[in-house]
Amino acid sequence: MATPPSLCIENLKKALDAAEIGQHPVEVHGALVGLICGGVKQDNYAWLKPLVDLMNDGQPLESNLQQLIAELYQDTVARLADFEFGFTLLLPEEEVSLSHRVEALALWTQSFLTGIAIIQPELAKSSPDVREVIKDLAEIAQVEFDVGDDEESETAYIELQEFVRMSAILCYSEFGLDMPLNDTDKSSTIH
Repeated sequence: MATPPSLCIENLKKALDAAEIGQHPVEVHGALVGLICGGVKQDNYAWLKPLVDLMNDGQPLESNLQQLIAELYQDTVARLADFEFGFTLLLPEEEVSLSHRVEALALWTQSFLTGIAIIQPELAKSSPDVREVIKDLAEIAQVEFDVGDDEESETAYIELQEFVRMSAILCYSEFGLDMPLNDTDKSSTIH
């Protein structure tokens, strides 16, 4: 069973605070997903340098924090690569006020856009669908935080969150690298 987002956010927040990095966990996850969806190389921690550049001005991460982010990376890649795993955005759950969840979604989206732009500097040359969702995501990143705490606002937030999630999946399907299904080399099989 997967770790609930609230627990994952709390663990990552503690590690970020201990390392004195002023990033919110949703920003870290958004940037990480942006890098992955942009097509960052997925071997030998190639994703780590651009993430550390974004998070910590290129300074190495404390080992506990790096391990936690590496686990988050592996989980995210697996969920993006296999639709059945159910990729989700790392966002606060319903216990947090709607205005804070909207703010977190905007932060996640801003970080996602930054991450994908680093790996895909020529987004303007992508497919029309991806260009359209990038434009829409840029608008979502600017969303107002002062929202009513009513059923209509809650429904709108859920729809917005799902749109962002599906937009990330669309970007991954265009730019993301496929993970190898297994490490066996078929050419070395003895017949």
